[in-house]
Amino acid sequence: MTEQHTALITGADRGVGLALAAQLLNKGWQVIAGRYLTQWKGLDELQSQYPDQLRIVELNVGDDQSVATAARQVSEWTDKLDMVINNAAMLGDIQTTIGDELNFNEMLQAFNVNSLGALRVTNGFLPQILRSDSKLIVNISSEAGSVANCWRTSWFGYAMSKSALNMQSMLVHRGLKDKGGRVLLLHPGHVQSYMQGELDNSGKYTPEQSAAAILKLAERRLGDEWNGEELALIDPEGQVIPW
Repeated sequence: MTEQHTALITGADRGVGLALAAQLLNKGWQVIAGRYLTQWKGLDELQSQYPDQLRIVELNVGDDQSVATAARQVSEWTDKLDMVINNAAMLGDIQTTIGDELNFNEMLQAFNVNSLGALRVTNGFLPQILRSDSKLIVNISSEAGSVANCWRTSWFGYAMSKSALNMQSMLVHRGLKDKGGRVLLLHPGHVQSYMQGELDNSGKYTPEQSAAAILKLAERRLGDEWNGEELALIDPEGQVIPW
């Protein structure tokens, strides 16, 4: 990766998103970080360390107008994006099963953020993506979206929305590959995160470890060191997860 590259990262306030921003900045990238959780100050700290490399944009991927406004603002900073990392996501209820009272409004919100959010961003920033030589879109999905490997009896909103994200990624992949666009679909692993409202230390990976694995795979894709052109869901070790 060279310092001439520019990346946009959604959900960059904390966790994997913040770690991705920090590691790309350390590699010399220009980073545009999508901010949603203004109470988290990690991005402010990063900006003090990298004042000439990091820009912060207010970005709610679940809102059409927010994405459109962010795209206009970013277009004033740069005319191209070498990599867009669609990282923003919500977990929602993971306990309720089919025999319980289900919160369908929360499920709709999960689809809006996890599935349509990435599509909004890719669509809204597509002109800048297509002006880059790299044209790389990285969608952060989950093994929870795998139908073939499903073991859960709950997680309705999250699992179904991530499955929809996988399909969305395939549609975008097929729609852009003739234009040189590339989609990388990744499972970040079980990460120690705040997605349940407080820090979950049970995860196998720290945010920094997950981010490093993601960027290692992205570097391979940017360097055309990829076997085949068909889209697959890849885990942090580079293994394919059945859909």
